[in-house]
Amino acid sequence: LGLPGTVTTGIISALDRPVSTAPLSANDASGGAVTNAIQTSAAINPGNSGGALVNAQGELVGINSAIASLPTGGGGQSGSIGIGFAIPVNLTSSIVAQLITNGVAEHAFLGVSLTEGEDNVDGATLTGARVTQVEPGSPAQAAGLEADDVITTIDGERVPSSTALVAQVRERASGAEAKIGYLRGGSLGEVTLTLDTRPDDNR
Repeated sequence: LGLPGTVTTGIISALDRPVSTAPLSANDASGGAVTNAIQTSAAINPGNSGGALVNAQGELVGINSAIASLPTGGGGQSGSIGIGFAIPVNLTSSIVAQLITNGVAEHAFLGVSLTEGEDNVDGATLTGARVTQVEPGSPAQAAGLEADDVITTIDGERVPSSTALVAQVRERASGAEAKIGYLRGGSLGEVTLTLDTRPDDNR
């Protein structure tokens, strides 16, 4: 908008909001960049969409990076509609430190292809990320995950969709341990695995 040095106010309306820069295909959750973002109502618009998201003490909590917009084809409003997204500062700090030290940043991967899924357990239907394929030699295979498993939690946090799982994995460091909760044939299971790194930064 040609208005540099702009400060706006807003509230944090959600944490760990999975946000993708590109639509995820039906059978592949690699899509574009996926982030477990901070959702904020601070005004973010094209032209002043970058910069710091700070708390009332002036401490950096995130880097503003994306907005939700209405479709423009039908005369809808473009630009900020009061929902913006910021990359959490802990993820930013990790990436910056890797770039300074190594010149490249590594991201953790699980080694699965995903789609949306659900399964029933004890009379309740749980949604999650359905595994369509397990990559040979991946952390997922080493832990015993199988095609058609529905992953519902990671480290005790709910995973309601494939995008949410990708975002959760990508915010973790390569070499980190993760507890994966899943449904298989109506039964709950849990495995602990060590996330790995792959150059093409897949899941």
